[in-house]
Amino acid sequence: MVKRVLLIFLFVSSCLSANVYETNCVKCHKNIPVSIDKYFYRYLLTYSSENNVKTAMINYMQNPSKKETVMAEAFISRFGVKKKTTLKESELKKAIDIYWEKYKVLGKLK
Repeated sequence: MVKRVLLIFLFVSSCLSANVYETNCVKCHKNIPVSIDKYFYRYLLTYSSENNVKTAMINYMQNPSKKETVMAEAFISRFGVKKKTTLKESELKKAIDIYWEKYKVLGKLK
């Protein structure tokens, strides 16, 4: 009985461990030939600070447009502009926070 409860707990825990970034962002971007970290570096080069990058990303995800993208014209011509996010703003902010922590450069340089 204890083993069953433990197995059920471990199964449920593993199912819930995927975060909003992994579940939504990575899942979709794995089908695109440009790796997800490349977007981060383009945003960082364009907007510089954490706050500006996150604000720009949120704005773009909520209202994607060719004018506001950081991607090259050739990329947009080939793949188009992304569709508007279906995430709630709180989920989007959480995903972008995780994304920032995963790829930020500061604190990782030696």
